[in-house]
Amino acid sequence: MKKIGYAVLGLGIGLAHADAVLTHPDATLAALCDIDPKKLEKAAGLYPGAKLYDDFEALIADENVDIISVCLPSHLHADYAVRAMRAGKHVLIEKPLDITPERAALIIEAAKETGMRAGVVHQNRFNLNMYPIKEAVENGRLGKLFLGTFAVKWYREQKYYDRGGWRGTWECDGGGSLMNQAVHTVDLMQWLMGDVESVTSTMDICHHKIDTEDMTASLIKFKSGATATFVSTTCAYPGISTEIMLYGTQGSIEADADMIRTWKMADSDDEDEEEEEILARYGKGNRAAAKLEPGRSYGHEHVIHDMIEAVRDGRDPQVLPEEAIKSVRIVCSVYESARTKKTVFIP
Repeated sequence: MKKIGYAVLGLGIGLAHADAVLTHPDATLAALCDIDPKKLEKAAGLYPGAKLYDDFEALIADENVDIISVCLPSHLHADYAVRAMRAGKHVLIEKPLDITPERAALIIEAAKETGMRAGVVHQNRFNLNMYPIKEAVENGRLGKLFLGTFAVKWYREQKYYDRGGWRGTWECDGGGSLMNQAVHTVDLMQWLMGDVESVTSTMDICHHKIDTEDMTASLIKFKSGATATFVSTTCAYPGISTEIMLYGTQGSIEADADMIRTWKMADSDDEDEEEEEILARYGKGNRAAAKLEPGRSYGHEHVIHDMIEAVRDGRDPQVLPEEAIKSVRIVCSVYESARTKKTVFIP
């Protein structure tokens, strides 16, 4: 069987995509593209078998390329993903899908129009601790889910925003701590708790010289009747935690990123023993859990491998643009609420 030719557009986080391609037996890293000569020079040393491009039109004309990972600044995602699909290439798009629902919708429309496959990088869904959490929610073990608390309490130095000139700008980044850092957790929130009905939010610039925010705080109401709080910041020195907490009438789960901290289930035959087993397996993060579950991948490797196998097998990737647009709508609604000082309802 001919190996699937994979290309990466944008060699920042794109290097993680390239590394993941190298570990899949059915794919070859066919090409890399960036307009920065220094990044291409570095890539030439890291990936000597890949063809190098500084021109996107030349990349999409390469017949050896089947899939392109779009790893550009957020506001360019739709433009380049649509052009790639119209050139006959499948695409995997880094988060967020784009910076507005309207632009994100262009990717959905192009996939339907061209028949090409489009996937989105929301790799935190595949943290190994998310499998038991999602299963517990879907099986109703928490009873009626009534409350969630989500908080992305990270830290970024000013130089992070100064590099590249696009981070922390409304025009290119689409937002600050919420759109860039916390969008993964927004995705997890709606994936676990369901469709959002409304948001009531505030935001501020607390520490950085940027155009966008570096702190948001929101009250989220869900169509199910549940409520959540959501906080994002890049000012919490030196970077504290990513809280993902779910409370139901029959159970409670508390996690910090890829680590489960609390697991209480009223329907358990032995609640303490079950929690002990869960924490032993999922309490130390992905790397520790992977040693106990060697058949499961996580992070970018999981998402890139899934995209390769979706094209190979003629199926959809696990995270479609139709799913990823939901977090963009929520983030943009938070910003609208903070600007207008009004509750924003999401259709």
